[in-house]
Amino acid sequence: MSFDQDPKPFKKPFRHFTTPKTDNKEFVFGIQSVLETLRAGKEIDRLLVQRELGSIEILELAKEKGIQVQKVPIEKLNRITRKNHQGAIAFVSAIHYAKIENIIADTFEKGQTPLILILDRITDVRNFGAIARTAECAGVHAIVIPSRGAAQINADAMKTSSGALNFLPVCREENLISTIEYLQNAGLKVIACTEKTKDSVYSKDFKEPTAIVLGSEEDGISDEIIRKSDELAAIPQTGQVGSLNVSVAAGVIIYEALRQRIN
Repeated sequence: MSFDQDPKPFKKPFRHFTTPKTDNKEFVFGIQSVLETLRAGKEIDRLLVQRELGSIEILELAKEKGIQVQKVPIEKLNRITRKNHQGAIAFVSAIHYAKIENIIADTFEKGQTPLILILDRITDVRNFGAIARTAECAGVHAIVIPSRGAAQINADAMKTSSGALNFLPVCREENLISTIEYLQNAGLKVIACTEKTKDSVYSKDFKEPTAIVLGSEEDGISDEIIRKSDELAAIPQTGQVGSLNVSVAAGVIIYEALRQRIN
């Protein structure tokens, strides 16, 4: 399902959240600073290095920790900061990522029915923040995102989530297909929200352990994930516009799941 980009972010925070304090310094730069950030085990969303970077240690340490490195021209680094970056900039995540295995185990141990949200390549930080806000309010147990091609969780995402990202676990996974297979083996049904079906979201059973998949703003859920999903569900539409914004679609399907579970 393809979605439009997000409109203006929410103007007011949800009633029981306060906007979190965030550090304006969302990245570190300079070879030594980046090395120390890597050694400290900080969560890094992106690591940009100059193509001709002489420090092999950064590349080796990033590979050891499973952090993707983007080799870019110096002009791109200069557009991010004019300070002495020495050819290395690391974007530090505003949150600590959780492990999906721990989330599922903990949820079952508490006697709860897992409800997981999988976001396939959603790149707009305001869309991501708005989805996180809805998910936390509705009691979703975790959001799963891919390690590549996903929105950076920065101050904008934190602000748009109105604090929800302080409470809602986010799991960053290398391979969404493998993650879906794990969830299915753990007893969860995977429902992909897509317009490539005539089945309505209102005809689905969300009372059992469920993972809901939502696709990118540009081209929706990948064909591979659609084939891997247990069921497909579409949001009924009667207007002339072809699709909903992804954060609005998330609200519709998440709250249908919550309605069923409350009843």
